[in-house]
Amino acid sequence: MAMMPKRVKWRKSQRGKIRGKAQRGNKVSYGEFGLQVLGNGWITARQIEAGRVAATHHLHREGNVYVRLFPHKPISSKPLEVRMGKGKADAAFWVACVREGQILFEIGGVEEGIAREALTRVAHKMPLRCRFVKRRHGM
Repeated sequence: MAMMPKRVKWRKSQRGKIRGKAQRGNKVSYGEFGLQVLGNGWITARQIEAGRVAATHHLHREGNVYVRLFPHKPISSKPLEVRMGKGKADAAFWVACVREGQILFEIGGVEEGIAREALTRVAHKMPLRCRFVKRRHGM
């Protein structure tokens, strides 16, 4: 089942703009290796779930997979062949707004080669360009 909030204050939201680089959530915190996004955009709940499944399937239940984003934003879309007007449509799916530099997934407890391969598979599921990053212990 796709991720979505249990309850929200407002059922429908405006699209908004995603500008700038990530100020928070841009460092590897939980695992040893991470997947960092290189652009701004939306990632749907289905894409997040597909990435999580790809990572856990490749790791064969070894190590830990941490998902560092959650889809909070509802996106509405009208059905096909519906005339204009009659108000805003209901929420069709949920997205997470990501900024450049944000960490999407982290992996810990496995060797670098295995983690790199797993995160490469996750990156293929994402709609934005991503790169593999390691934890910086000096900070």
